[in-house]
Amino acid sequence: MGRTKTIARSIARAITDTSGLAKRRSSSRNPLRLILSLFSLFFSIHQLVLQKIRPADFANLRRNHWDVEDGEYYESFKPQDGDKPEESLSSIGDMGFSGSTFYSTQDQKYLVKSVPRHSEHSFFRDDLLTPYVEYMATHPRSLLVRICDFLGASGVSIGRIFRLAPSHHIVMENIMYGRSEAKKRGDVDWEDWDLKPTSYFYPERDIADGALTSEATKSQLADEFHDKIRLTKKQADEFFKCLEEDTALLAEHNAVDYSLFLVRMHTPAGQDNNPDPAAASSSEAVEEVVPTEGPSVPPSPPSWRTGIASADGKYIYRASILDFFWAKHKLQPQVMTVLIKLWNLLISKQGPMSITTTPEEYRQRFLKMCRSYVEVVGEGSE
Repeated sequence: MGRTKTIARSIARAITDTSGLAKRRSSSRNPLRLILSLFSLFFSIHQLVLQKIRPADFANLRRNHWDVEDGEYYESFKPQDGDKPEESLSSIGDMGFSGSTFYSTQDQKYLVKSVPRHSEHSFFRDDLLTPYVEYMATHPRSLLVRICDFLGASGVSIGRIFRLAPSHHIVMENIMYGRSEAKKRGDVDWEDWDLKPTSYFYPERDIADGALTSEATKSQLADEFHDKIRLTKKQADEFFKCLEEDTALLAEHNAVDYSLFLVRMHTPAGQDNNPDPAAASSSEAVEEVVPTEGPSVPPSPPSWRTGIASADGKYIYRASILDFFWAKHKLQPQVMTVLIKLWNLLISKQGPMSITTTPEEYRQRFLKMCRSYVEVVGEGSE
């Protein structure tokens, strides 16, 4: 079995196998079976025993704040009749700039992203998890991505020692939910951007004008959005309010380098180049383009999770804040900060990277970037 399928099987089993503990207790009564099982697990390269971290907290968010029933949630990770556990997840994309693996459930409702760096998964587990859970329970309209489970490896194995397989994974709601159905209908394909402030120093881009790095590597840096998100004043005010509150939480806990994931869908009016702002501003217009129920319902649509109609009637937007696991006080970020300071002192004055600046400075540049993409249309616009 290949690496991606082996990892997928470990993830699916960790989420859906409610009888795993009983099986382990049963095998422990047979010393020989226990020894063989431990021997096999130790020499596993890609298959790790994953367990849920703080499962009660995430279950509380799903059940009591996001209206996700346990049965529906687990069903997304169960294979179809006759399929193997790993076939409930599909590998998507590549390894990413951080070395992460990505999977999607077959129903497209959830994504699973590995968090291979110790500095990142330890930050989320030890520093941000409790504030995140408390904040998400009291801010239903938050733009922070909804994390539904956090998985971590237990026990010792060859694969874990030599980091041949990621030891931690997050399960999160898929903001692109509904795209496959839209493509089947023949709609214009959805567009997406992973947006970060581009004014920072990026060695891959800025050293020797990027000549020392491949185009594939540079393509994984932050995107640029060459347009405007046209909103009413009410929509814009709510958007900026959510951004202010969400980034305040992240800055308080030293997070930097997060991004705004923006999705844009064409409305029927926009595809016909004959927009009708009055029709597009209604929830009925949104429902024509995207399923507003999503994997988890609250708040009631329209919202930035389900879809916000643009003020000019051309588009439906979704947005979410992703990748808030890089913290300034962890060892790896501290080392990178020292190296960049030495570079600026001895070689070339380039300024900080997005991963070496201060949390508040990154927050202000991030908010400025988000505001620069918004154009207020109609009453109250300037």
